[in-house]
Amino acid sequence: MSDKIRKYVLPNLPYLFVFWFFSKIGTAYRIAPGTDFGTKLMGMLDTFPKAFETYWPGLGGIDLLVGLAGAAGMYLLIQSKIRQAKKFRRDAEYGTARFGTKEDIKPFVDPKFQNNVILTGTEFLTMNTRPKIPANARNLNACVIGSSGSGKTRFWLTPQLLQAHSSYVVVDPKGGTLDQCGRFLQREKYRVRVFNSIDFSKSMHYNPLAYARHEVA
Repeated sequence: MSDKIRKYVLPNLPYLFVFWFFSKIGTAYRIAPGTDFGTKLMGMLDTFPKAFETYWPGLGGIDLLVGLAGAAGMYLLIQSKIRQAKKFRRDAEYGTARFGTKEDIKPFVDPKFQNNVILTGTEFLTMNTRPKIPANARNLNACVIGSSGSGKTRFWLTPQLLQAHSSYVVVDPKGGTLDQCGRFLQREKYRVRVFNSIDFSKSMHYNPLAYARHEVA
């Protein structure tokens, strides 16, 4: 209920005051002496104080009509100004680029640590591609570029494997990743398959002839 009040009631409170003020003008016009428009306008100078003697808005037909017309006119004027207003970015004339903070990455992090892609020591990205807020969905592809020995395997690939949250296909020319993470993945109930084109004695094999049962096959 409080959200509805903030959304619908509070923004329209100023228009109630505008309606009250213009209804008082309508009251001053109604009780002004005379029959023609010009005479009543001149007489309003004397009836203005009398119209504002009470806090209640005028209840006459003219009072309510003038009040509604004034509030509607003010609403249309403000809406027109809002639509035509230029959007300025004050104090951002020279750009707004900055380093991200914990608050910036927080909407994209899964509360359960194991369900995240590790980007750095403090920044993570949820594996959930359909979060509660669709705007927080992000592409999970990552491109890691670095020279030999810069830590691409040690500091990025290995932490992802130790998360054990999905299936992995790893190109491991030196065989070091298999030695470091193979046993761990097996303990996590992974089925590890190895294709070694350098030393076939350490490679798994596939013999299609083993599945041939007769000459037609």
